[in-house]
Amino acid sequence: MLDQVRLWIRQRRGGISGVHDPAHLPTPKVAGDQKLSECRLIVLDLETTGLNPGKDQVIAIGAVAISGMVIRLDDQFDLILRRPELDISETVLIHGIGPEALTQGHETEDALLHLLEWMDGDPILAYHTPFDQRFLERTLRQSLAYNRSHTWIDVAELLPAMFPDAKTGGRGLDNWADFFNLEVSERHHAAADALVTAELTLIALNKAQKNGVSTLSELSNKLRYYRRLQSMHRF
Repeated sequence: MLDQVRLWIRQRRGGISGVHDPAHLPTPKVAGDQKLSECRLIVLDLETTGLNPGKDQVIAIGAVAISGMVIRLDDQFDLILRRPELDISETVLIHGIGPEALTQGHETEDALLHLLEWMDGDPILAYHTPFDQRFLERTLRQSLAYNRSHTWIDVAELLPAMFPDAKTGGRGLDNWADFFNLEVSERHHAAADALVTAELTLIALNKAQKNGVSTLSELSNKLRYYRRLQSMHRF
């Protein structure tokens, strides 16, 4: 998959650059009657220069597809963006992406175009979705003038909604990975984090199906009900 991405980008660099028309990109899919057992889902993770989407930047994108309730290791996306102008001195020890990697990365515009085409408008899952969603949407607006809204599902909500009695000792990705005895190969690497998030997603989706949730719309309703309960418990 990575070789295909690199070939695609090399071909684009050799072609004619210009204004990209978002209308030619795949249309985002809404959460409807798609069967969980059949649909394709995108599990995504970003590495950034910091935590503030107003000033910090995306430097790496990792994602893997779930299709037919199976993690498709042959259907992944893993790219570092070419951002040599960025100061990563405060975060390089966290994500391990240094100045040389940012100099040799892929052109941001090309990488984002291919990401959108690869995702094919399918629903996106992430752990703490608001973080990844704000960063990705801002980057897409700035680089491609792209403003379409995708369907996002927060795995950080999905897990406690499906396992309300789980004693995880915390709300982080690592807490849930430890709870289910999952091995995390390399934290704060976008592709590795996307993979462990996908494993947790499958666990939650299997539980959802056992509870009678069979479509994306039913899953969205379940999460909406969970958020309502959480809001009530705050008072």
